Amino acid sequence: MLRIEALTKRYKTGDTALEGVDLTVGSGEIVGLIGPSGAGKSTLIRCVNRLVEPSSGRIFLGGEEITSLGVSGLRRARRRIGMIFQEFALIERLSVMENVLSGRLGYTGFWASYLRRFPQADIDRAFALLGRVGLVDHIDKRADALSGGQRQRVGIARALAQEPDLLLIDEPTASLDPKTSRQVMRLITELCVERKLAAIVNIHDVQLAQLFLPRIVGLKSGKIVYDGPSAGLTPDVLTRIYGEEDWSKSAARDDDDETSGSPSGATLPAVSSPARPPLSAIP
Repeated sequence: MLRIEALTKRYKTGDTALEGVDLTVGSGEIVGLIGPSGAGKSTLIRCVNRLVEPSSGRIFLGGEEITSLGVSGLRRARRRIGMIFQEFALIERLSVMENVLSGRLGYTGFWASYLRRFPQADIDRAFALLGRVGLVDHIDKRADALSGGQRQRVGIARALAQEPDLLLIDEPTASLDPKTSRQVMRLITELCVERKLAAIVNIHDVQLAQLFLPRIVGLKSGKIVYDGPSAGLTPDVLTRIYGEEDWSKSAARDDDDETSGSPSGATLPAVSSPARPPLSAIP
């Protein structure tokens, strides 16, 4: 699915964010990316869709080399790569439904979106996604009227509206409280499993990573220093990634009823759609 070869990113200041990174993510595989601040985690996922241009190396999505694409080819390739942002990146003045439908811009085009005219299939898809993430009762609300957890769910639905092959997820819980963080991580992993989506999750919370993400890649100073199962994050490995610390209590625990069971357990069932907002289908 995704193959990264000898990826390097050096900035004009002379700082090196990534140095010779090799990484493969299989179809349907969910990978957690951990490491200290400045390790290159966000740079890595942004190089994949070329929001940050690599200095050298190659990136392949399926059989297509992303790093060799021109403007039009990259625009098409980005349809296959959904991104979920730490700060949600919603259009605050637009409704929940309109924000989700903005995930179809790569297919529908700017003017159709501006005029609020969407193919009926896109509208149906957005309703289904909002039902799945538990927001179907909030479709008419402006994005700035939502809680942080609700905003992140809108961001998840918007990314899935693209029907991507790969999700890039940048610190999805950094702005959320512990309970909401677990709910959001559970939802992300459930959706990836349901849709057989590959995903890279940049996450700073080691316990959440251990709890929800089966494979962990540890970055330090722009290099991969660990790539293996989450169960392998021993105190020695965490010291290698983050430096000296008392890691004896780092093992993830899941003691409350809210999070008991496997991450793939359904906790946010789809709900039926209410009357639809005044969106126009393209005839």
